[in-house]
Amino acid sequence: MSVPGGIGVPGGVSVSDLTLDSREARPGSLFFALPGRNTHGLAHCADAVSRGAVAVLWEPDGRSAPPSLPAGVFAAPVRNLSSLVGSIADRFFGEPSAAMQVLAFTGTNGKTTCAYLLAQAFERLGTRAGYAGTIGWGRIGRLVAQSHTTADAISVHRRLAAMRSEGVGVVAMEVSSHALDQHRIDGVRLACAAFTNLSRDHLDYHGTMQAYAAAKSRLFEFPGLRRMVINVGDPFGRELAQRCAGQAALTAVWVGGADGADEPASRRLYALEVAAQSRGTRLAIEGSYGRATLRTKLIGRFNAENAILVLGCLLAVGEPMAGAVAALGDCEAPPGRMQLVAASGEERALAVIDYAHTPDALGKALTALREHCRGALWCVFGCGGDRDAGKRPLMGAIADALADHLIITDDNPRSEDPAAIVRAILEGVTSHVAQVIHDRARAIATALAAAGAGDVVLIAGKGHEDYQIYGTQRRLFSDLDEARRHLGEAA
Repeated sequence: MSVPGGIGVPGGVSVSDLTLDSREARPGSLFFALPGRNTHGLAHCADAVSRGAVAVLWEPDGRSAPPSLPAGVFAAPVRNLSSLVGSIADRFFGEPSAAMQVLAFTGTNGKTTCAYLLAQAFERLGTRAGYAGTIGWGRIGRLVAQSHTTADAISVHRRLAAMRSEGVGVVAMEVSSHALDQHRIDGVRLACAAFTNLSRDHLDYHGTMQAYAAAKSRLFEFPGLRRMVINVGDPFGRELAQRCAGQAALTAVWVGGADGADEPASRRLYALEVAAQSRGTRLAIEGSYGRATLRTKLIGRFNAENAILVLGCLLAVGEPMAGAVAALGDCEAPPGRMQLVAASGEERALAVIDYAHTPDALGKALTALREHCRGALWCVFGCGGDRDAGKRPLMGAIADALADHLIITDDNPRSEDPAAIVRAILEGVTSHVAQVIHDRARAIATALAAAGAGDVVLIAGKGHEDYQIYGTQRRLFSDLDEARRHLGEAA
């Protein structure tokens, strides 16, 4: 087996699997020892070998000592190995992305909704489709959970190969900024790259918005990329479109009038009108691909932006407008994304479960729900521990400005003191007397018991998640289950 960069694993060494995690090594594994944020993978070589690894490739960092391994275990240093793992995995698993169309979404918010909608739409158009992202990977309806929005480079190609073996022809993939910075999708052949929006998030990792934006931009620099769909209604999206013009066939999408953008795009697609309906949204579509009316089951202007981005992707890869609009209109929102929970029998408040965990997403969710709210708008939310602390008062201020009633609660505090997280959120709350109820189940119950007919209760931050993390413990917990329990909706 040869490795990009000139290193070859000797022919006498039979490699039957690849792994970045020593705990997942098995007989015949090739273990990649890479530098991490806290430790180097070299510290785990002995563990990998004890589990059956027959070869180790490691990335020198100038600080970690070369591994001392038993005779018969091949080991070699490879410079910049982190950036080569994707290409190695692609070759090892038989270049799976070459046999399918992979459409990738990046951006702060909307990736899950867009990728989930796109996979559903292709299925409705008769193409077997897969999804890979925050809520799992595989075919819609039987997704397998994964721990990150975008898996590690080996898992990405392994899962593409598994989907290829199931006859999947299209994969809709979420790509996080971490994944782009860490080369997790290197080696994947992209049929189309799409951008949703950019707002504050992950500054605990990237440090600055400039570094965060630069990471997102890397998706549009992939070799061989021929199609891009960019939301130019977003300020960074406009900048990105201007930079990318001429590199590939670019479809610029936005929500607004015909004069809403003047980017040098190959094609334009826009929603001239967006009308909120009781359980969805109607969009009047115009642009280079023709005119159409799209009726979606999604609520909120931000979901109109998501819908038109997905429509742009369908059209960019050759689907006809009529079929694309019909398929997209039949798609359901993903779990935990503006998911409605209504009471059965008696008239009660409406609960909405949403993953909004950034200032921008929380603001958009509350603004969208105001249009559908006949009474008071409630917001139950918290902020995650061991994550960007700077966004906490910002989210407090947004909820304070847009909701009528606030309940601040816990949302995966991890190793931090939950009370300290809440205090940071409350720094932004100046107009309301927010209730603080750390027990998230009790916070949800309190809001739903107090809310009246015509009220809307947004339960934000966790979405599809079925756990709460306290310290290192992951406890079973679901916002959806709690809302259903108190409103009496059948699962």
